Amino acid sequence: MPKHQRLTRRGFLCKTGKLMTTAAVVPTIISATAIGTPARAAASERIVMGNIGFGGRAGSVVPVFLGEKDVQMVAVCDVKASRRQLAKQVVDKHYGNSDCSAFIDLRELLARDDIDAVYIATGDSWHSLAACLAARAGKDMYCEKPMSVVIAESRVLSDTMSRHARIFQCGTQRRSLDHFQFAINLARRGMLGELKTLHAEKAPNWIDTCQTVLPPETQPPREEFDWDMWLGPAPWRQYNSQYPTRGFWGGHVDFAGGSITEWGSHTVDLCQAANDSDDTSPIEYQLKGKDVEATYANGVRLVIRSNIGAGSCGVRFEGTEGWVQVDDSGQIDVYPQSLQSERRLGKGYPMDDHARNFLDCFKTRRQPIAPAEGAHRSISTCHVANICRRLGRNVKWDPVKEAFIDDPEADRMRSRAYRQPWCL
Repeated sequence: MPKHQRLTRRGFLCKTGKLMTTAAVVPTIISATAIGTPARAAASERIVMGNIGFGGRAGSVVPVFLGEKDVQMVAVCDVKASRRQLAKQVVDKHYGNSDCSAFIDLRELLARDDIDAVYIATGDSWHSLAACLAARAGKDMYCEKPMSVVIAESRVLSDTMSRHARIFQCGTQRRSLDHFQFAINLARRGMLGELKTLHAEKAPNWIDTCQTVLPPETQPPREEFDWDMWLGPAPWRQYNSQYPTRGFWGGHVDFAGGSITEWGSHTVDLCQAANDSDDTSPIEYQLKGKDVEATYANGVRLVIRSNIGAGSCGVRFEGTEGWVQVDDSGQIDVYPQSLQSERRLGKGYPMDDHARNFLDCFKTRRQPIAPAEGAHRSISTCHVANICRRLGRNVKWDPVKEAFIDDPEADRMRSRAYRQPWCL
């Protein structure tokens, strides 16, 4: 892979839309003298990684990457000092040294020539932009879900991955879990008969469509918490310590998509896979109280609702000859019971398998199990459902043009204005 010119933060920002990189067809080979051991690959075989964002999921996923013998984590980044320091401690402790670099600004991490791939675990509002910046800097990535806050973002993201020949794995790790795969395969193989209805669970007790503006508080120093960088492309507002809390921003329209995107990025995604719809979305969306029912072009219904199964993130697939229901509890309910004999157990925990799938695809340049286009289509379904709810009426969607049909009001909600100087 050709060496990239080292950029200043300002230079990187100015060139994000124009940065010329050569698309790699083989993984970067790093030069070092380290000799491999059974627990660690030789330096020439390692994938050099950085971590962007150490809140929430990162505390579980970064250790998974550290545990892979062909990964070398060399840098971390977070706008919050406590998380930045913790991330560095986790990496340094694993390797028994103090070599891990820590950054406030992700552009400084991405400008490093020695980093091949990044794990992105920022807040939802940053996912698309961070992924596009990484791709233009020549990095592959495993990026947490939901991959976007609005439809236009994830369309740009998917196109950017194709244009720069990057490997993108969305953090929808349930695609790598055997009982969810079992349910999907029953539907796709016709074991349920003709598929009729898909049920996708949304997150319960979640604040939705919040637009609250909180009173200003004293803004902390940048080294402690970089407020401007945390906001990123979102509209400017004065600092308040409640904004960066998950319980607040997760349901605020400027930062996230609430209950439907929080769990729907998994459950709707699984329904899309069951319907073999990774390249499309439903065409009609109907408001049913607080829920949304959608219909695909093939006539299959998608019901986005609460209370499916005993665990979280439940899905249910119904056909003319049977049904299957699964969730995070691991329980599998099927009818007829004879379908249980079709089950083949997988191995490992989904995050391990999902991360391993990304690393393997980094080496082979094949598409991973949760690629950008499929993730874009499933999160677009969630976004259209949210627009249906916010407008309080039914909408029709053209998945080819990715536009609403005869509905300028809904069309305006496909995108959001980015705060200067940020742009996709």
